[in-house]
Amino acid sequence: MKNTLETRLGIFFALVFLAAVFIVEILGGLEFLKSGTRLRARFNNIQELKAGDAVKMAGVQIGRVESIELAENQVEVVLKVNRKARVKTDSQAVVKFLGLMGQNYVAIDFGTATAPNASEGAMLATVEQPDLSMLMTKLDGVASGVEGLTKGLSGDNLSSLMGPFTDFFKENKEKFGMIIGNVQTISSQIASGQGTVGKLINDDTLYTSALGAVTNLNSTAGDVKEMVAQAKGMVAQINAGQGSLGKLVKDEKLYSETTEAMTNLKEVLQKVNQGQGTVGKLVNDDNMLKNMKLTLQKLDKATEGLEDQGPLSVIGIIAGKLF
Repeated sequence: MKNTLETRLGIFFALVFLAAVFIVEILGGLEFLKSGTRLRARFNNIQELKAGDAVKMAGVQIGRVESIELAENQVEVVLKVNRKARVKTDSQAVVKFLGLMGQNYVAIDFGTATAPNASEGAMLATVEQPDLSMLMTKLDGVASGVEGLTKGLSGDNLSSLMGPFTDFFKENKEKFGMIIGNVQTISSQIASGQGTVGKLINDDTLYTSALGAVTNLNSTAGDVKEMVAQAKGMVAQINAGQGSLGKLVKDEKLYSETTEAMTNLKEVLQKVNQGQGTVGKLVNDDNMLKNMKLTLQKLDKATEGLEDQGPLSVIGIIAGKLF
């Protein structure tokens, strides 16, 4: 190939084209050349997020971070997303990391389906993620604590810690042996059906009695349920005005007649108390009482000489005494 000016220019432009493609790929492909919607989000800490990092929704890339600036003691991130992405006004943005190497991206959730789509320059709500470095610091502190605990449980320290317990068990070895032996004896007696507990566990009579009691209880419960059902039926009939009691409770006519009868009875009693009418005079007239007493006295005198008289004579004497 000839080393001409055209050849050198061709190689130069080819190298420039490759460099341009490489730069475009670093900056996020051809996203900056495509039309999109710019949205804003403010965070207290963006971790290691930088311009060109991906913007994803449900794991699908929908744009990239266009710029990062400080604004009002926060970090404002401008996101350029595809117009096809349905970002809602109530969608939330959060900075997440792909791994421990510090690769970050901005994740946006779907929001609610009824919310309108976010327009150009809209400010999205944000959620702060824990700082990875802070988590690593806490993990380092936990590891240090575990290491200190492990060192504290070395052979000497463990011996000094368990020493009192070991001495206590050695001093009371015989007592613990007796306790274990008694427990074994008691468990053997229970297993063989001896004693109260053994009979309770092994005797079928208790089981049969308990089963019969439960059966009777179930029968009683059934009777109670039936009685409750009948009572409910009676109450329903009364509420519906059926039967004598239902008519007494629900019949307005009967209520009116009873009220009227009580009123009439009250008036009659008032008249009796006031001495009106025959009964009122009988109750309140003192002369009537005196006359009745005189009549009884006359009748008593008339009967004094009846023992030796005949029937006709008796009738004549009574008539004479009375009239």
